[in-house]
Amino acid sequence: MTKNVETFLRNNMGYELIEIVAAAIMLIYLWLEYKASIWLWPVGVVIPLFYIYIYFVNKFYADMGINIYYLVASAYGWFRWWKSEAALKQKSLRSGETAVLGVAIRYTPKTYWPKLLAVFCALFALIAWVLIRFTDSPVPLGDAFTTALSIVAMWMLAQKYIEQWWFWLIVNAVSATLYFWKGMTPTAVTYVVYSIVPVFGYRQWQKMMTSAMTENRYSR
Repeated sequence: MTKNVETFLRNNMGYELIEIVAAAIMLIYLWLEYKASIWLWPVGVVIPLFYIYIYFVNKFYADMGINIYYLVASAYGWFRWWKSEAALKQKSLRSGETAVLGVAIRYTPKTYWPKLLAVFCALFALIAWVLIRFTDSPVPLGDAFTTALSIVAMWMLAQKYIEQWWFWLIVNAVSATLYFWKGMTPTAVTYVVYSIVPVFGYRQWQKMMTSAMTENRYSR
């Protein structure tokens, strides 16, 4: 039954066009993330609507499920950055200073790393068990790995922890390999680009973080 639904969707829903459009929107999202723009979040709400379909057709069930999480996480990130931006604007009006908009870019506190590792391991074990036990996923361990790490990375992005870029580099590199193997060429090529961008994104965020710290130092 599931196979018949997947075949129908692939043959009758303009699958190739949908995958190309989704890849293009993802590139826009990546550019906005690189610029640390709050507009990455509304774009992040739209993207899962495409990829829930794409991953279902290709039996990447954990990746399909995580896009539901992305919808909620994007709404949370949007609210968090907007709330911080509004507070900084208000502070700017009171003090006459120029505020750096959005949640401050920062390094992940050292005390968080054991907790993040524990969360990742628990998620990986749970997702892998579900995929092996209840689905016909062709790559349950790979799907579980990228999904678990993506959940952690998405939370770090909402907090503007700079190390989130390295998490996405790993996720994107592994995902690109899986998608090429599955024949999802437009998506795979997009993820190859994603595997390169985090290096530049990390450097860009470092510059923005240093600039904000310098500005705050001289404004006191």
